[in-house]
Amino acid sequence: MKTGIVGLGLIGGSLALALRRAGYFVVGKNRSLASVEYALSHGVIDAAADDVSDCDVVFVALPPEAAAEYICTAPFKEDAVVADICGVKRYIEREVLARRPSLKYVGTHPMAGKEVSGVENACADLFDKASMVLTSNIYTDQRAYALIKKLVKDMGFLRMVECSAAVHDQKIAYTSQLAHVVSSCYVKDGQIEGCLGFTGGSFQDMTRIAGVDENVWTELYLKNSDNLCGNIRQLAAHLCEVADAIEGGEAQSLKALLRAGREQFEERKNNSFQGKDIVTTLLK
Repeated sequence: MKTGIVGLGLIGGSLALALRRAGYFVVGKNRSLASVEYALSHGVIDAAADDVSDCDVVFVALPPEAAAEYICTAPFKEDAVVADICGVKRYIEREVLARRPSLKYVGTHPMAGKEVSGVENACADLFDKASMVLTSNIYTDQRAYALIKKLVKDMGFLRMVECSAAVHDQKIAYTSQLAHVVSSCYVKDGQIEGCLGFTGGSFQDMTRIAGVDENVWTELYLKNSDNLCGNIRQLAAHLCEVADAIEGGEAQSLKALLRAGREQFEERKNNSFQGKDIVTTLLK
């Protein structure tokens, strides 16, 4: 089976390496020739491709708008299975259903990454401890879906999570996008100057993802604005409750707020953070 990767960045390159490690023949396409040359010379892909029209499976590792445009207009082999890896799923799904409904499309989102980008930072084991989210709808071709599930397992993912595009976007707004927004806002405080010697693990956790690529994340935020804005406003309300209690010297109110947060976390943790309308499979 011939697999194609469109977009040879960190994630696309790592998908290629994971697929090659599993024994698949992988071709790659990228706008930047330098990335293609690097991928060829460093064994990330088996061959370069001007297009992926002869591939059985294609992973499109591009930002949402570029991914949707490519999926809806590019030539593919008859019966080829096409998957995107975008951090938003409703937008891609809507575009495909509206513009190319007969395509055997499956939504995927690998939950892994690094603070650096580029194919030169790709690695075959990036997904070995990670989850892969798969989304589907009533129109999803079940054979195509089954094939992507097999590839997910072959690439070495630890966990596979299955849900709808709507559930994916709700959850990712909270678990990923909100965290990046908070980190970006946190480092804007002037107190960050002169922090050397005053920081520990909590500071590292809060700032690790502040250095986002604004071009990538702006598109992701805007394509999931309803979910993300709701999360931001809810967080702001909770922060204001804590600030009011501290400012007013209300020890009992503050204890109650902190206790509520701890109990909420412990309750969900004891339930392994599982939720309805989601199927989770441990692959290894």
